[in-house]
Amino acid sequence: MVSLAFCAASLLHGVAAPRRADVAVAGWPLAVTPPVGSRGCSWAGAAPSVGAATAAAAAAAAAAGDLMRLQNGSDVRGVALPLIPAEPVTLTPAAAAELGAAFAAWVSSSTGVPVADVTVTIGRDSRLSGPELAEATAAGVLAAGARVIDVGLSTTPAMFMSTVLPFGGRSAPATAGVMLTASHLPPNRNGLKFFTAKGGTSKADVAAIIDAAATARDARGEPPAVTVDAPLPTHPFLDDYGVHLAGLIRDACGAGDTPLDGFHIVVDAGNGAGGFFAGVLESLGANTDGSQFLDPDGTFPNHVPNPEDADAMAALVSATTAAAADLGVIFDTDVDRSGVCDRSGGAVNRNRLIAMVARIALRESPGGVIVTDSVTSNGLARFIEGLGGKHLRYRKGYKNIIDKGIEVDAPLAIETSGHGAMRENYMLDDGCYLAVKIIVEMVRLRAAGEERGIAALLDGLSEPLASHEFRLPFIDTTDFGSQGLALLDAFPSFVADTPGWTVDEPNYEGVRVSVDEGNGCAGWLLLRQSLHDPLLPLNIETETPGGVVATLRILRDGFLSKFPNIDTSSLDDYEAAAPDRAVTPSTAAGA
Repeated sequence: MVSLAFCAASLLHGVAAPRRADVAVAGWPLAVTPPVGSRGCSWAGAAPSVGAATAAAAAAAAAAGDLMRLQNGSDVRGVALPLIPAEPVTLTPAAAAELGAAFAAWVSSSTGVPVADVTVTIGRDSRLSGPELAEATAAGVLAAGARVIDVGLSTTPAMFMSTVLPFGGRSAPATAGVMLTASHLPPNRNGLKFFTAKGGTSKADVAAIIDAAATARDARGEPPAVTVDAPLPTHPFLDDYGVHLAGLIRDACGAGDTPLDGFHIVVDAGNGAGGFFAGVLESLGANTDGSQFLDPDGTFPNHVPNPEDADAMAALVSATTAAAADLGVIFDTDVDRSGVCDRSGGAVNRNRLIAMVARIALRESPGGVIVTDSVTSNGLARFIEGLGGKHLRYRKGYKNIIDKGIEVDAPLAIETSGHGAMRENYMLDDGCYLAVKIIVEMVRLRAAGEERGIAALLDGLSEPLASHEFRLPFIDTTDFGSQGLALLDAFPSFVADTPGWTVDEPNYEGVRVSVDEGNGCAGWLLLRQSLHDPLLPLNIETETPGGVVATLRILRDGFLSKFPNIDTSSLDDYEAAAPDRAVTPSTAAGA
């Protein structure tokens, strides 16, 4: 069984080393021997140690000015380990130290707190590069004159909560927090997310932090310190956060200290940072037998830690049904996303997860606005409107929808990826908090005599017959942004000349088209530019057999064929392989 303090003390400074594992998921065909303690690793075919490789890469990185290339919207991401020859290290300990120092100065400036009084918590998920980069970040924060508390293994939402919840006998929370994570990306990646009590940093904030870091680096002319001279103050904040979550469930259920007594819940943490949640549930009386992949392991040997991934959801469904559990819960690596499985084995992610949480939110906030990303289904829109809510379909990108949710005072802003933020919870995207809301509903439904459990929350949700996402890369990526804009500018004219096709309005991303499929059926497609990559994502949804192929043929042959720099081979492959395939919405590819 898993205690509430899920191995926090032993994991504070380093991930326990599992045995050698072959990683062969999501394009990660790598064999790894994880580090003992917090230093070094070796991979099959890659002899250099982490320290040697990152030190060698640091000089080249500095010369190339790669700090600017680390920005990923509202956070920082890069390659942190030399595991793939074609992917050189870009996020070095030196870069982390530079960013840590710049962030500490930015926090002082933006909050008005003297830098000597700024306290920054630093946490990390289970990635192999986490301990080294966390120490380097701490070295930078200390060099700027601020203080550091090392919280060790943590989750992204917990790092924000460390700025609003007092902990460790302190009378006040931390001034700011940094989380080392790259979500569900491969083991060689890592990144930094930044928080104050006002929330996560914006894209403009991160640009300012990176610019300050680059300026300081150039002025200094030598690499920064990437290690600390003395042991850092430590505190296992994940324990505090677990107690907080348990309190939320107790208060909402009103059934004493063990409101989950008699419930069986399976947790799949995907070897990320979410294994502690099983201990939270046990402290409330739940049976968590059958839970899997709770141990942190930065090689991610079992499945991609991603609630959007079909194989990950299949693993959760298998574990939940094998245990005859009432509920299954799955998290991504840093636990800002989640998905669930009902007692009959029904996978609940993407549109289904949005519908489930929207029903809960609209019961508590009648008539509220539900903000989603751009690739949600027609059936979801009807579901939300049928509950008396207003559906605002916005842009991809979790920060985009959260910011829009704040702007329109929405009770819920949620992406199909599983990033979901609720007004009642600081508008924080927190996989555990969504799971808490669903668990409370499970208890309420049993008390009301509903034998189907959480599946009842999806009554009235109509789902497409088939759905698919294609990714159409540019062949020549030179100035791909301008090329994409030109293509999208031309698309509405083609739509206007195509019988049964209508441009949807309002629309905030790309061009969304309603497709009249006859007999009262309506499909849609969305063609847009990727947020980060030289490609065009294309989503097609249909309510008729063969509808995906019918739509892609019209689009490919009548429009995309006029743009020879777009690689449409994925459309050809889909048509050739499975012209009538129906893809269930719970396993459709993510954006």
